[in-house]
Amino acid sequence: MRLKKNFFLKNIEIFKENLFFWANENFSKFVYLDSNDFKDFSPNFSFEKIFALGISDELKIQKEDNFSNLKKFYEEKKDWLFGFFTYDLKNELEDLKSENIDNVFFPKIHFFCPQIIFFFKKNKLEIEFLNDFFNENQIIEIVENLSKKNFFKKTPIFLKKKIQRRFTKKEYFDILKKLKNHIKIGDIYEINFCQEFFSEETEINSIRTFFDLKEISPTPFSCFYKLEDKFLLSASPERFLKKVGNKIISQPIKGTIKRGINKLEDEILKKQLKNDEKERAENIMIVDLVRNDLSRTAKNASVKVEELCKIYTYPQVHQLISTVSSELDKNFHFIDAIKYSFPMGSMTGAPKIKAMELIEKYEKTKRGLYSGSVGYISPDGNFDFNVIIRSILYNSKKKYLSFTVGGAITDKSILENEYEECLLKAKAIFKIL
Repeated sequence: MRLKKNFFLKNIEIFKENLFFWANENFSKFVYLDSNDFKDFSPNFSFEKIFALGISDELKIQKEDNFSNLKKFYEEKKDWLFGFFTYDLKNELEDLKSENIDNVFFPKIHFFCPQIIFFFKKNKLEIEFLNDFFNENQIIEIVENLSKKNFFKKTPIFLKKKIQRRFTKKEYFDILKKLKNHIKIGDIYEINFCQEFFSEETEINSIRTFFDLKEISPTPFSCFYKLEDKFLLSASPERFLKKVGNKIISQPIKGTIKRGINKLEDEILKKQLKNDEKERAENIMIVDLVRNDLSRTAKNASVKVEELCKIYTYPQVHQLISTVSSELDKNFHFIDAIKYSFPMGSMTGAPKIKAMELIEKYEKTKRGLYSGSVGYISPDGNFDFNVIIRSILYNSKKKYLSFTVGGAITDKSILENEYEECLLKAKAIFKIL
């Protein structure tokens, strides 16, 4: 049975840092989700941060039908579930494959029921715990100990070797020319093409790196995921899907421009992005794709575009974001809404299946958790999942660090601009490393 205990903390930041250190010392698997006070997105319902620790039970991965397996797992537990979907689950949904190299080795799906969950809102802390693992006195002792002093280790980030890129600039341009030719002959209208940056034989302090990333690039769907020797450090600005009651919401991002050096230039750049024909076309094509995906599990005539190409501002960039919603048809399970929208249109292209075939053909590395999704499912069947972009993947056993960036390629794409957009999206990661 899951019990609850509430606390009011004097210094929430010190407690949170101590909690990270304590969790890393005592648990092989945990996840932290942080909205960074982006009120427009309210990603975690009534909570600003969620920390889920330990394994009460976890999803057993199958060779196929993992969405059906997740559905059964939820129905058996009717409890909090935290976890991720990797991009390569696409192969279970369509006649597709993933044969490119993978040096990080995240499993294709992972979900777990946590032993203990910390919910933060301002200085209020609510803890839900399973009495099979903790009692109330132990919870009080944990909170008292983590509130006393700062256990957080200020160890430096350390890269033994420099960051390499998977494509040379010439190779990148050559592939973009081929993709534009696919567009010209009608194979696709738009494709999200990505390139990996990586470092081998590298050691980092994952928690310190995440805190530095979050400080320089706070985003509404930030998360940290530890799965034994594999780590996700994410500064994602994008929501994949959210469910509240019977309502499903998707918020695809397409359209990016840098921040200005002052308020006046910032406003000029926002206006430039808002009126950019190419950027708006990217966004609208993906909105149409998302509308189609949601319609597969929606009540008749319930799919709506609530916002089209609205500008949202982040520390490094301005982005065009649209909001599409639907009402879930009673004949579908909520997991079906995720399944039939996966992978997200903003990370694939249109038409979706052909775009994914070309992604496999022209990219050099398996995407894995990149352009997958991390989030949670609540006991009452609500959920919220992000899009894994602007993120570092790290395998501490293999000492391999990877981050991938990309952008939408259309017939109006200018090669140099696309390349510079990739570097802009990776700016925060480059800066901390």
